[in-house]
Amino acid sequence: MLVLMAKISILVLADADDPQLKMLEDLRPIADVVIGDSVADFAVALLNARVVFHWSAPAGLLRELVQSCPKLEWVHSRSAGLEKTLFRELVESSIRVTNGSGVFSQSLGEFVLAAILYFAKDFRRMIRSQTASKWDPFDITMISGCTVGIVGYGDIGRAIASRLRPMGMRILALKRHVSASAKDPLVDQVYPPARRVEMLSLCDYIALAAPLTPETQGMLGDAEFAAMKPNAVVINVGRGPVIDEKTLVKALSSGRIRGAALDVFDHEPLPPGHAFYQLENVLLSPHCADHTPDWLDDAMKFFIEQVNRLHRGEALKNVVDKKLGY
Repeated sequence: MLVLMAKISILVLADADDPQLKMLEDLRPIADVVIGDSVADFAVALLNARVVFHWSAPAGLLRELVQSCPKLEWVHSRSAGLEKTLFRELVESSIRVTNGSGVFSQSLGEFVLAAILYFAKDFRRMIRSQTASKWDPFDITMISGCTVGIVGYGDIGRAIASRLRPMGMRILALKRHVSASAKDPLVDQVYPPARRVEMLSLCDYIALAAPLTPETQGMLGDAEFAAMKPNAVVINVGRGPVIDEKTLVKALSSGRIRGAALDVFDHEPLPPGHAFYQLENVLLSPHCADHTPDWLDDAMKFFIEQVNRLHRGEALKNVVDKKLGY
């Protein structure tokens, strides 16, 4: 007797005009996919939905759907950051949550390397002199032999380390769990959060790749900036609020540290007139350090791979510890 497997019912929170949504046609043999950006769009599908894919809709809609889908077992977020996704009802439920961690890591690793070279070679001075038709030789610095501290040593942190290690840089890593038995060949030493001030005091460059959680919010504040070297450069590709923004502005304005390269901010878009726009020792990226030409395609391909894994009965990748937030 032939037993037909029921198709997986998937709700996709998105604007129906997003071009990547056409890729979901690949799932037609194994899934019924409904796309919408309001509860009304999903009215018929709510009762049988097993999966919700949070592609590009407001977090409030996700909350409504989670509370309205009695058979929901899995939520996937396109983003790696989950601070707006992990609301209380979802955290306390048995619903699995996965994210896009790893999809964007390689481009963020390249951005960190580019930012380090930007400050080491003083590209801003070169561009300024070129624009002024001015011949202005000066000494540049080497990054080989310098120390970089990576705050948040997950997938992005490893992508950063894999690019900096071949450049001859010494790498320190800060992570929540430090295992003496799990030696990483890319890292010279791993520090727990309680020793972050000690680690930061040793660094010429500090790359932040930490998720935003109650533990990491404001992780870099007065004590941390006071401990940094005067030549330190802070590079943030994680989440803006991991740094106390007012303290960072003060450290940059006073020359307490050399500079900062920022891809993420407390409020986005960064409002006109913000101090960061005026500071010459700041390199700004409008949260696009991971926006390669195919970044959205890659995010969609990862979700499709995840659905196929579910269909085959295999373990999902990037399962999040909802209590920890990553």
